[in-house]
Amino acid sequence: MTGDKAPAMREPSAKEIRLVIAASSAGTIFEWYDFFIYGTLASLIGAAFFPSDNSTLQLLLVWAGFAVGFGFRPLGAILFGFLGDRLGRKYTFLVTVTLMGVATAGVGLVPSAATIGLAAPAIVILLRILQGLALGGEYGGAAIYVAEHAPKEKRGYYTAFIQASVVGGFVLSILVVIACRFLVPADDFVEWGWRIPFLLSIILLGISLWMRLKLSESPVFQAMKAAGGTAANPFVESFTYPGNKKRVFVVLFGVTGVLTTIWYTAFFSGLSFLRGPMRVEEQVVEIIMLVAGLLSMGFYLLVGRWSDFVGRKKPIVIGAALTLLLLFPIFWGIGALANPGLRDDARDAPVTIAGAGCEFDAFADEQATSCGRLLSDLTALGVPYDIAPGPAPVLSIGAESHDYSALAETERSANLRDWLEEAGYDFSTQVPPPANIIGIIALLLCLGGLSALTYGSVAALLAEMFPPKIRYSSMSIPYHIGAGYLGGFLPLIAGYIIATTGDAYSGLWYTWVVVAFGLLVAIWGLPGGPPRDFAADE
Repeated sequence: MTGDKAPAMREPSAKEIRLVIAASSAGTIFEWYDFFIYGTLASLIGAAFFPSDNSTLQLLLVWAGFAVGFGFRPLGAILFGFLGDRLGRKYTFLVTVTLMGVATAGVGLVPSAATIGLAAPAIVILLRILQGLALGGEYGGAAIYVAEHAPKEKRGYYTAFIQASVVGGFVLSILVVIACRFLVPADDFVEWGWRIPFLLSIILLGISLWMRLKLSESPVFQAMKAAGGTAANPFVESFTYPGNKKRVFVVLFGVTGVLTTIWYTAFFSGLSFLRGPMRVEEQVVEIIMLVAGLLSMGFYLLVGRWSDFVGRKKPIVIGAALTLLLLFPIFWGIGALANPGLRDDARDAPVTIAGAGCEFDAFADEQATSCGRLLSDLTALGVPYDIAPGPAPVLSIGAESHDYSALAETERSANLRDWLEEAGYDFSTQVPPPANIIGIIALLLCLGGLSALTYGSVAALLAEMFPPKIRYSSMSIPYHIGAGYLGGFLPLIAGYIIATTGDAYSGLWYTWVVVAFGLLVAIWGLPGGPPRDFAADE
């Protein structure tokens, strides 16, 4: 076997490895907190920066802003991957965490659209772009830094702390929001208190920089640089190095496509599903997601350690296959526990609508037809519906039929809600009983377990799949293309599918299809067997 042999290097001490894991994990938590706080406060951000008479459009615009940040992650991966392979791992992710902290705090300082008009969403989008660029360099830097310090037999376990830290950022974002809601009166929180979690990024940035400045450069990079083995152009070599095109393709679809769609479905789709169509009280949802996220962090460490014995491929394949089997049943179970009355209402009094121009455009500020406007109202209420052929403007709710053509626009939404409530629909905010809450948390933990299986060993796997001299670029570019587009656009795409079908579960098909394709790629392309360092002939 021929291959790129690792250059001679010093062995880091146990104390140094502990500091490396702690600093990298803490920085990752803080940086992902910065990114996720935007999604956690989606409804308030929508009202402040993307106001619209169409509530569905308002939320979609928020998710579009979320997606923009993810869309720039690949560019950040190219830029910071180049710097990481040329100049070093340590200083590159010092830059990324600084950029992320400053951009996030900036969101908390932007005046609302009511104050400065279209400049508000424009500035927010610019700050999201900066966040995306920073995040494009963060994961690769932290993952490689830990992997290049870890002993081979514990690489999966040590790098799993990075994956657990991503969940930790989500948990921290919810914890801070809960604390702010507790300390700030409800009306004040809606008015200005939601900005506090963004401004706290400055404090988190200071802590992260203090910890990371205490670190030394990766021993692999130090030895490689001393031997003159760094790449002249890491970006170009990532696509010209023998066998790398296949490895990049496998990482993009067979690794990242799988893990990122499962992760965002578990946490963000779970969050928006409970808040939105299930109408669970907002603070209850936050507590549920906090507990589920906190408990699931341990799964990533277990899977990372397990992969040190069985290899990196097996957990990913098992997790993807189980997701295809369990994704819909888990969400059906969550829905049944969160708001059982909604399922019963839809079964006992199904809604069907007919009429001219009976189409819903989720991106229109105002629907073009009266039927479209009624569909918009049904979508905003989270009521599933079917569209029947025919030009007559008829809304059927169970056995009752209504002619909606004579409704005044100012009374349309109120009349629709009255008709639905007369048929038995309950639109009150839900607070599930304790037993149901425990059941929801258990099902979310199942999703967390599926995420851990497909994510827990990934940092070690990616470090082992690429040669050291182009490792930062080669793993970051496909990872952030997959995470940025397949995962980052998930809330927007799933939200659009739900809005246009009227089915709260239909957005899950996006995850299912991406995971199904990724599973085939993973089976075909991932290296099996025990963990091993990169070899050029693989």
